[in-house]
Amino acid sequence: MNHFAKKFLASAMLGTLLAFSAHAATLNIHNGGDPQSLDPQKLSGDWENRIAGDIFEGLVTEDAKDNPIPGQAESWTISPDGKVYTFKLRDGIKWSDGQPVTAGDFVFAFQRLVDPKNAADYAYLQFTIKNAEKINKGEITDLNQLGVKAIDDKTLEITLENSTPYFINALMHYTAYPLPKHVVEAKGQDWVKIGNIVTNGPYKPVEWVPGSHVTTVKNDQWYDTKDLKIDGAKFFVLEDQEAALKRYRAGEFDILTDFPTDQYEWMKKNLPGQAHVAPFSGLYYYVVNSQKPPFSDKRVRQALSMAINREVIGPQILGTGELPAYSWVPPGTANYGEPAYVSWKDLPYNEKVAEAKKLLTEAGFGPDKPLHAVLSYNTNDNHKRIAVAIASMWKPLGVNVELVNAETKVHYDQMQRGQVEIGRAGWLADYNDPDNFLNLLVTGVQMNYGRWSNPEYDKMIKEGNAETDLAKRAAIFKKAEQLALDESAALPIYYYVSKNVVSPKIEGFVDNIQDIHRTRWLSMKE
Repeated sequence: MNHFAKKFLASAMLGTLLAFSAHAATLNIHNGGDPQSLDPQKLSGDWENRIAGDIFEGLVTEDAKDNPIPGQAESWTISPDGKVYTFKLRDGIKWSDGQPVTAGDFVFAFQRLVDPKNAADYAYLQFTIKNAEKINKGEITDLNQLGVKAIDDKTLEITLENSTPYFINALMHYTAYPLPKHVVEAKGQDWVKIGNIVTNGPYKPVEWVPGSHVTTVKNDQWYDTKDLKIDGAKFFVLEDQEAALKRYRAGEFDILTDFPTDQYEWMKKNLPGQAHVAPFSGLYYYVVNSQKPPFSDKRVRQALSMAINREVIGPQILGTGELPAYSWVPPGTANYGEPAYVSWKDLPYNEKVAEAKKLLTEAGFGPDKPLHAVLSYNTNDNHKRIAVAIASMWKPLGVNVELVNAETKVHYDQMQRGQVEIGRAGWLADYNDPDNFLNLLVTGVQMNYGRWSNPEYDKMIKEGNAETDLAKRAAIFKKAEQLALDESAALPIYYYVSKNVVSPKIEGFVDNIQDIHRTRWLSMKE
């Protein structure tokens, strides 16, 4: 992760901005966590994606319903074997400094993404591209071997390892955004500082105060600026949801990207139509550090999983109706069918607890030798509520739980370093395909926070992704998912619903399965 300091805007530019914003329709968004960076290759969270997707645009982008539509590419063709994609870039596309966006900027960005020197956590999302994984793992050192070529300034050819049904969707992800080669090469790591950064999306960042906010304004070089109804956005860092709701009610925020679930009933009565709760392609789960005894014992992991009473979490603890999760891939995921489930899914809860006690006894724990566990979560009212509830569900097993919380970026940093025993995590689909969830449990993947590792599982995921027959691919993936569930590789808890609060003056906000709402589709009534 990139933690270089982010400098403030030069005062002259700030003065201009403040004068401008007094007359502008600015969207005020409660954005949650503090962004690590504005560099699309240094991001990992939905709070960062909200900013990145406003200021950058890939070959393909999303409409208001999160369907793929042409972005920087006006069109593309796919070879009969499904492996070669040829993209024609739009005429006249430019960076915010007026320089043209070329196919070479995409080549540069993809090469930088997979270059091991860049250490991009999410590089693996583009491993479907020919030689991407081999380059990223150091097996190939020539970046020009990557299957991304500029035929000319306006034509980009991408060659894949195998036919990949979700590739166009994967190109909507921020790992596929172009980078301004001329600026990155001139400024190095400092290219993302305000004053240096240039972007190619509908908006451009003009202010970034770490711990406080990022401000954007219209990018007058973008091809469709004339159609933007909102002049810019202010993305506020605030992890206290109670405080966020108060500020929303005071008119300081136009959109909340989360809310305290115990306020849902109150909001339905007092803020009618403003709280949006919708199905969402995401999984809330706990990871258990499989490299660290006693959690390396699968009986311990299974006992902890079985004792979580998932049925009460959505309706009672959260109050927003999240569905209990007994699979790793959420039901309804494209190209998959019914997911695999844990074998004990349908046991009555008291039988689950009895079995969990038995497993812990077999693993050497009991009343005389309690299991001590540290449960870590990122600061947030809902995460705390769930952690407290689950700790109390584990107590009858003789598990003593210590709860530890940290701000979002610290929490995830510790998880990536393997410093957490049991940790709260959430995964929101980057593209609608089972591979996006199953990849999280592959050995060595940065987001495999529990460090669970199984060569047979890894082999099946590779095999599934090489299979062009979708039904056969789904069958291989399901077998892999079953293996991970049988091993209690991680503890799925519930499938997400998206939770937003949207002011009545905002129009164009459409609930969708990935909960992506770009500012370009919104408008504001005075």
